[in-house]
Amino acid sequence: MPPYAAAIFDLDGTLIDTERLFIDAAVAAALRLSLPFDRAFMAGLAGQSDAEGFRLMQTRVGAATDLAAFQTEWSALVRTSYAQGIPLMRGVADLLSDLSARRFPRAVATNSYTEGAHRKLAHAGIAHHFDPAHIVGVDLVARAKPAPDLFLAAADRLRVAPGHCIAFEDSDAGTAAALAAGMTVVQIPDSHPAGTRDAHHLADTILDGARAAGLI
Repeated sequence: MPPYAAAIFDLDGTLIDTERLFIDAAVAAALRLSLPFDRAFMAGLAGQSDAEGFRLMQTRVGAATDLAAFQTEWSALVRTSYAQGIPLMRGVADLLSDLSARRFPRAVATNSYTEGAHRKLAHAGIAHHFDPAHIVGVDLVARAKPAPDLFLAAADRLRVAPGHCIAFEDSDAGTAAALAAGMTVVQIPDSHPAGTRDAHHLADTILDGARAAGLI
């Protein structure tokens, strides 16, 4: 088995199926306010930080359009959806149970804000698999993905060298970030196909990827 000392996970689209809920809410809010944010456009924002996503939306509608009402409507729809429970991605429950049973070190590195990440993990029913100190959100680092900062910070909190970590990602931006951090990377595309073949392993499910990489 490869000498992994820790596993670091992206959150949205990798552990939990929030991206579909997030996109559904965005499309519904856009329709109510007659804004040009269709499903394809919103799916293209996957893996981007909140700040970069907002910049891309503002560019699409032009600087003269105030997006405050859209953000308020979108946020309200997202909160309602998340509170009803967030589904897990395929294989996640089994993989986390296996790692927890082995007391294998693990962390979350996400472009979401840390407080929101904690809420999502709770709504998905998997918060108990992670030490709260090992949830690293974008507000805790200088740069969002595709910079390596989040993965490096997560490895540092686990006290594990980045080269001994395996990272799980769904997006191209996240994959680039984990590769830049020097980790073995498993990419499991979610809302759209992988744009590169740069990941060490490309899989249909997180369990398939963990097996291919020799983690289980």
